[in-house]
Formats: sequence, C-alpha cells, structure tokens
Amino acid sequence: MKTIPEGLAARLAGETTTLATCWTVTRKDGAVFGFTDHDRALLLGGVSHEPGQGLETGAATSGPGFAAGSAEATGFLSSDAISAEDLDAGLWDGASVEVTRVDWRAPEHSLLLRKAEIGEVRRTGATFQAELRSLAHHLDQARGRVFSRLCDADLGDDRCMVDVSDPAYSGDGTVADGSEAGRVRVSGLGGYGPSWFSGGRLTLLDGALAGRSVEIVGDRVEGSERTVDLLLPFAEAPASGTAVRLQAGCDKRYGTCREKFGNGLNFQGFPHMPGNDFALAYPGRDTGENDGGPVVS
Repeated sequence: MKTIPEGLAARLAGETTTLATCWTVTRKDGAVFGFTDHDRALLLGGVSHEPGQGLETGAATSGPGFAAGSAEATGFLSSDAISAEDLDAGLWDGASVEVTRVDWRAPEHSLLLRKAEIGEVRRTGATFQAELRSLAHHLDQARGRVFSRLCDADLGDDRCMVDVSDPAYSGDGTVADGSEAGRVRVSGLGGYGPSWFSGGRLTLLDGALAGRSVEIVGDRVEGSERTVDLLLPFAEAPASGTAVRLQAGCDKRYGTCREKFGNGLNFQGFPHMPGNDFALAYPGRDTGENDGGPVVS
C-alpha cells in the first residue's frame, strides 16, 4: 500500500482535482526524457516533462508472489524525442521508467506509482508500443558465474584486461559502395586476417548514424575490401565514405584468448574442466588412462 503525501492528499480531498501523469525515462546511455499526458510541460525532479507525444499506458498486470508484472506504453514517434532510428538502434532497450501522478498546478505534490523497465519495443508506422516490465523480472534472471570451458568476461572489461584500442584489435576504415543496412562493405582494413572481426563490433564514426554500434556476426575478405555482416541492421544503409571503426571479436575459447590476444593468464573460464564422459569413466589398467595422475600438466 502506498502512502499519499500530505500535500497531495489535501488536494485530492478538494472538490476538484487537477491530476496528470508523468513518465520519466532514463536510457542506459544516461539520456533522460520526460513525458506527460497534460497539455503543457511540467517540471518534475528537475526534468521537463513534455506533452504532445500521445504517450499512454494500459492496465498493469501482476502475478502472484514475486511473479513479474507488465504493462504496455503506446506513443507517437517524434524527431526531437523518440525517433525510429533510435528505436531500431536499441537505444531505448532496458531504459528505466518512473510513472508518477502529479498535481499539474504544483508538480512537487506527486506520488510515484511504479517503476519499470522497457522490454520489447514494436514499431508500426508513426507509432510504437513498448513493454513495461516490473522490476520483479530481475528475479527470473540467472545470477552469478557459471562453470564453463568458455570465458564469461566481455572483451576489454576489467576482468579481461585486453586493450581493445590497440591497433592490433581495432581499426578504422570507410564504408564502400554496395553496402546495405545489415551488410557493410569496408575498405582500408587490409592488414587483418579473415574473420578477425567476427564477434566484434562495428561503430559508425560520422554521418547521420554517428555513434551507432552493432555486433558483427560475420567478417570476410573480398579483394581489397571486407564484407561485414551485422547481428542487427541499421535503420538505413550507411552512406559510402562514412568512417567506421571495427573491433576484433572473441569466441570465448581459451585457444583464441591465448593465441589471438596473448591473454591466457586472464582467461575467465575453466578450459580444463572434465566433462560428463570423464566423470563416468573408470580406471583402465592396461590403457594408462585414469591412473590418478594429473589430467593437465
């Protein structure tokens, strides 16, 4: 049960109420946006909540116990707030949302209704629908480390410690003719071997989509150019001549860590962990296997 602040409770007790709903959205890149269903901008928590987005939320559902609930928000695309390009680039994925009921005459009198995170986003023409997941959905996610032969660190993070800015693992080139939204041809990166950037990232450095970064799923050399296949396509094909940066990829295997990056000592997996076949095996007196000696020397 929520406790209504005294100031707001006094206004609710009056004959006429002047209530509005505000949505404060904080993206993972730190950008903060405010929206309201009122007909003028409202200042709440130092953020200006703008009208005119047509943002509406449906009824929230909740499950028993700690089951995650959800709701859906619907709104219009706007070039100065929510653009199709930003939605397609995933900039709104995982953003935190605070839904607050305020007195529009004095927005400091407010009540936080719920907190949520943006899940699946669908776009249809000039409108979008965003799933609002309750914070309880984090309880459904696996936490902690998993014992695996593969590394569970991200390339270049504090545990991996590889310097991805090293020219051996990062290179700048330009978009060549014939590129598509999901497949980009890049020139100027002839000094790297085939598939060097598979599993890495492609970042656009200039142009209309500057700053967009997408995971690479395929990288092959074709003559003097590279053809890079992307996990998710850009909103549009990058223009020819656009500057790009490619970062090398890692398949999380110990051999790759040791040979490609020279980082075997920091490998964050368990490459010599016995498998199920070893656990079910028995000593072989005549074969020399499973004699009690070390598996890896």
